[in-house]
Amino acid sequence: MDALALQKLTEWLIDGARSAPRPPQMMAETCERMVAAGLPLTRVGVFVRTLHPDVVGRNFVWRPGAEIVAGTANYEMLESEEFRNSPLAIVFAEKREVRARMDGPDAKRFPLFDDLRAEGITDYIALPLLNVDGSAHASSWTTKQPGGFTEAQLKALHDLIPALARLIEVTRWRFTASVLLDTYVGNRAGGRILDGQIRRGHAETMDAAIWLSDLRGFTALSDRLPPATVIDILNLYFDCQVSAIAAHGGEVLKFMGDGLLAVFPIDEYVGDVGNACAQVLEAACEARANVEAMRFPVGETIERFRFGVALHVGRVLYGNIGGGNRLDFTCIGPAVNLAARLEKIAGRLHRTVLASSAFAETCPDRWQDLGEYPIGGFSGAARVYGLKDETAGAYPP
Repeated sequence: MDALALQKLTEWLIDGARSAPRPPQMMAETCERMVAAGLPLTRVGVFVRTLHPDVVGRNFVWRPGAEIVAGTANYEMLESEEFRNSPLAIVFAEKREVRARMDGPDAKRFPLFDDLRAEGITDYIALPLLNVDGSAHASSWTTKQPGGFTEAQLKALHDLIPALARLIEVTRWRFTASVLLDTYVGNRAGGRILDGQIRRGHAETMDAAIWLSDLRGFTALSDRLPPATVIDILNLYFDCQVSAIAAHGGEVLKFMGDGLLAVFPIDEYVGDVGNACAQVLEAACEARANVEAMRFPVGETIERFRFGVALHVGRVLYGNIGGGNRLDFTCIGPAVNLAARLEKIAGRLHRTVLASSAFAETCPDRWQDLGEYPIGGFSGAARVYGLKDETAGAYPP
């Protein structure tokens, strides 16, 4: 083995693997340099736990001459027979290595080994990737070398693991921060926060279509159903909207009880307001259909649901607002206030989708004029519009 090449690889990892900034690139270059230094690797896997509401972990698999295969695992995977009867379950739970030669006494210990032998694998070792916070992730290393890994090769592998673990830990925390920000404040706001826009008062203006909705009859619903059931209903209800909003270029900024605030940014250079509003309207129609189809069994009854959404387009102030060291990345301004007032009018008019004149004029063939209504907090009345395919009597309060 080339000890100097292995030392340079260790130094490269400690320095942050700067020539391979993305995890798949880093893993590919690491494995290729290990092989070039004399380690006869056939298949390498890295398995990293994540902090994500849907994904329990990410995995990256390297094979010589092939692209890195990246994947994710959901939480149900932890309960699967395949995982529980695997070496990785031991690595994660006990933070210790598992090694077996395919012709040795442990060759039948795990079902995975039958598949490895069929590939011609002669040796397997799974090693923990220990983080400074005490958590453990996992790596697996295999070879087709006759007789398996030598003691010198195993030592070289063990020597590289600490540097690899540190780099993976740093990368993981960056990924975790990004995921958490996307989950709790949205990807647009999350990106700004990661870029350093964290000071109170830091804000910018942008043109956007605004979506503000709420669930009809939520107060009565909360009063007669158990809190846990209400939470399940809210999650299902928000699913009906969020998927449609995201699919059409919007970003959810707030969940406020049963209320939802979303924005659809309008490109400051292209400024295609018509296209942006058309996307918002399609999202609103999809959400309307989703909520209409929503059913929730409670005892012997099936609950059905209605909601209202107000659409407006205008200029908003987007940035950090708060007190002390507790900040919120949100949008404010007269346009947001008007959308909030319109949503209340939608409820009084028994309408599901209501729009301001500024929004409706971007696609006038879809709307009908419902007249002018006084707007609380505004000096004048505002003209509001309802979709032509809705009738007031179809959506009772």
